[in-house]
Amino acid sequence: MLAALFWSGNFIVGKFATLFEIPPLTLNVLRWISVWIILIPFTYKEIYNNLPYIKKNWIVISFMGVITISTFNSVVYYALNYTQVINAVLMLAAIPAATIVLSSLMKIEKTNIFQILGLLLSIIGIGSIISNGDIQKIISLSFNKGDLWMLVCVITWSLYTTLLKKHKFKFSQFTLIQLMVTAGLLFLIPQFFYEKSIGLELNYNKAFFLILFYVVMFPALAAYYCWQKGVQIIGPNRSTMFVQLMPLFSAIMAIIIFNEKFESYHFFGATFILTGIYLSNRKIRA
Repeated sequence: MLAALFWSGNFIVGKFATLFEIPPLTLNVLRWISVWIILIPFTYKEIYNNLPYIKKNWIVISFMGVITISTFNSVVYYALNYTQVINAVLMLAAIPAATIVLSSLMKIEKTNIFQILGLLLSIIGIGSIISNGDIQKIISLSFNKGDLWMLVCVITWSLYTTLLKKHKFKFSQFTLIQLMVTAGLLFLIPQFFYEKSIGLELNYNKAFFLILFYVVMFPALAAYYCWQKGVQIIGPNRSTMFVQLMPLFSAIMAIIIFNEKFESYHFFGATFILTGIYLSNRKIRA
């Protein structure tokens, strides 16, 4: 729940970033460089003591870093140039379904009827919130290049969540984040130089540093830690259902911060999302 809350706040802060004309890819690069610098004093000893083990698992750790740290966020930014936000959020709602399928294919977790039913109810709830209770908004959506790129986000995050359960690394969550960031930065830094080459410059003002503080401490450090710990404890199928809380949390934040009205479809959607998460966490008795 905390991971979903912190990532929901990232959308709100991201909106402020656009208002202050902060280049998105540059912000993403500086966020993860900051995370790397913050973590290294606390992780270098564990990394050094586990070097043989890390070398043995470096391929999968690097892969997880590339598909999350560098690929996921960058693809979202790129896709939103070609599609509307409502389309993008709808596509992300497919993450739990993709995770359940991948977990089954990789023989990590079996799927039960409660998880399937919970998934369907949560999708109905999300559809209610992001469409403002107007089903025509969902029916009339047309899929374009941006929507297809969002499928990459769905697959990468689902794969990352599934791999977290399959590979139970023997070092701490923060060390795993450190290693993933190290690999991800190799692909992020060229994006930084790309934005500079097309003339997007960053103003180092108070707004930038406040936004950078939030995206480093909460969506990056705290959220990744909570997500990895949650997947480790309850598995990918149950964990991934909590992604469905993000539209609900985002709506609540928008009401508080931007004075948007709480409508009946918010209540309807929240009820379905919470019911879906409850059902997905139930176990079938033998």
